Amino acid sequence: MFGLFKTPKCVKLRSVDNEQKYGIAATSMKELLKKGCKIFQLRPAGCRVCLYEDGTELTEDYFRNLPDNTQLILLTKEQAWSGCICDISLLLGSSNKQTTDHLIESAKSLLSDENAPKRRKILQELIHNLSDNAEAEDRECDKDWFKGIDSRFKTKSDYMKYNCASRVRGYLKEVKDYTGVSPKVQGEYQRIVATMVEQLKTVKYNGCYFDRREKDDSLCTQEGWFSCQSAFDAEKCPSFHSINPYGNRESRILFSTWNLDHRIEKKRAIIPTLAKAVENRNGREINWEYFYSLLFTRENLKLVHIACHEKTCHNLECDGSKVYTKGKRRRQ
Repeated sequence: MFGLFKTPKCVKLRSVDNEQKYGIAATSMKELLKKGCKIFQLRPAGCRVCLYEDGTELTEDYFRNLPDNTQLILLTKEQAWSGCICDISLLLGSSNKQTTDHLIESAKSLLSDENAPKRRKILQELIHNLSDNAEAEDRECDKDWFKGIDSRFKTKSDYMKYNCASRVRGYLKEVKDYTGVSPKVQGEYQRIVATMVEQLKTVKYNGCYFDRREKDDSLCTQEGWFSCQSAFDAEKCPSFHSINPYGNRESRILFSTWNLDHRIEKKRAIIPTLAKAVENRNGREINWEYFYSLLFTRENLKLVHIACHEKTCHNLECDGSKVYTKGKRRRQ
């Protein structure tokens, strides 16, 4: 008596081996199992129905209180389901494009029926990150990625290399234009800056940091994935931020919000310390290589997601023992 309803309950059912969802109206678990087994051509013996979301097995009472259009999954006696995370596990365990495509379609199908903002966001981000063309490198193979980019760039890696070099050039301009240098030592200060410029030219302004073709110095994987290196005073990003700007145009644009952050701060510490060192050198040689490493290299730079970028004072200072070289003093 309690297994029957005057009004059928409408649910959406899929199986482990079939990502297509079927709308089914049933007045009881028995009817739902019967219709589901017929659709998926399964033997009813031992079959059961679980919530797609978290794998909770349905009882008759549970079924009676389900909201309409609840996502369910039909399992055989041998099968197990831990929730929708299983779909992600399938993806992580396989590089098969067909598996990825199936997961994208599954996520899109779920998204069409999902109203909860948080879950919609998760599904949207999953679809976005999977629907990429990261393996494409040339402009002709991914024209959408290159929209808004000067035609002189023929490959993604060339543009990303230029992007990083542009950031480093921006740091250099701040060093050149620093106004806190005394006029009497301005010439010496600019001589040191010129030495740094020559070094930057030899390494092409360290554009290699964003170039996935570089095996040793790149900050990304060969596929183009970058991971947040965390705030200046942390060892690990708590949110595991990652991004692949090589994947699609939207990710490329979002990557511009990531920072190459100076642990020892450029404006508050490094440049003022360099200027002061020139002012007080008293015949000593400035250790320009030390300042160069702090300003322009990974020794002091961390790639940081905008949420992990601490804009407060870092309270870190340059190492006073490295400001001058330990060689013979230069004559005035």
